[in-house]
Amino acid sequence: MIRLLAIRKNISLDVREKFALNPKKVDEGLNALHNIFDEVVILNTCNRTEIYFNSSYDESDEETLKKIFGALNWEYKLADNCIVLNEEKTIRHLMDVACGFHSRIFGEDQILGQIKNSYAKALELKTVKNTLKKLFEMTISCGKEFRTESKLYEIPVSSASIAVNEAIKSNSKRFMIIGYGEVGKLVSKYILSNDFESLIIGVRDISKINDIYDSRVLAMKYEEARKNIDNVDCIITCTSAPHLMIEKIHIKKRKNPLFIFDLSVPRDVEESIKEIENVYLYDIDDVSSIDDKNKEIRKEIMISNKYIIDKSIDKFNEWKKQRKISPYIKEIKEERDKVILDRVNSFSHKCKSEEDIKLANTLIKSATDVYINRAIEVLKDEALKGSEEECLKILKRIFMEME
Repeated sequence: MIRLLAIRKNISLDVREKFALNPKKVDEGLNALHNIFDEVVILNTCNRTEIYFNSSYDESDEETLKKIFGALNWEYKLADNCIVLNEEKTIRHLMDVACGFHSRIFGEDQILGQIKNSYAKALELKTVKNTLKKLFEMTISCGKEFRTESKLYEIPVSSASIAVNEAIKSNSKRFMIIGYGEVGKLVSKYILSNDFESLIIGVRDISKINDIYDSRVLAMKYEEARKNIDNVDCIITCTSAPHLMIEKIHIKKRKNPLFIFDLSVPRDVEESIKEIENVYLYDIDDVSSIDDKNKEIRKEIMISNKYIIDKSIDKFNEWKKQRKISPYIKEIKEERDKVILDRVNSFSHKCKSEEDIKLANTLIKSATDVYINRAIEVLKDEALKGSEEECLKILKRIFMEME
């Protein structure tokens, strides 16, 4: 059974960041959870930490929570902030998430890429193989179709674009990015497409910035970048670091405004920085609230295309129903092969021509396939109606009880 451990809605940022996992912790978590469950995928973004898992054991929510919290070394006193969903709700939730319905910035376009990355990591570590694998494949296809049909790209909104747009509106010209992962690259793309004077990118490894060819852009290590804070108008942080990247001691008194957008969970920037005069700090929740203008437009477009999600859910459920009968289909085909072999062997005793024997084999197989394939189609149709058991009894009597 596929299930999901998710953080409840409207949980404050200071609690959500206690569940955040850095890349190393994701790897360790996947391996630890795979020792408990048949399949597992961890979706870990700046806004959510969700554990999707498939298990043959039917356990209570409390038992499940204890196992997951233990594997991830989370404090169990935080368990009240989480919820465990059943299979039906998990499938719909994941499809909705992929299409942007549960993002803090409604309909944002980063989440599908993050789902792809989470699935790719699970594939790499071999923690998905069957049902959960198919669900994520179909979810990614659903997300792609939803974005294409709804044309959400015509109203591009993400935490990265909102942060840059707000900075530009505040006349920021000199930028600094701390972190150059997926979000950092998006931030740099938006900055480069606007009118700016300079951009400093602070990273741990400078060699990773090999895709920007602009003399206004300088790559620096974190420590050096922090020494240049006085020379910028806007800082946008987006690392996966478990500790603060910018603290109050790094910022001197300001004559000109400094805008800081902290897009990370856990947060990169010390909250007390906002006490400094002329320094304006926005965390991921603040950035989300800026999106109100476009939200209603996007919501109307998205709801009108929700039929794509319903169609994808139906398709997955059909796949599950038909997958249950695949062993029986294999058995029917094996019986067919036995019949063909028996008839061909019988014919070969009477005929010594190799060409005639090959022709007989082809003709017998062709004739049996007509009825076998029709029987399989009927079985699939009945499986979708939930009547496969009665159909199987009849097919077994026809195809498997001939001796």
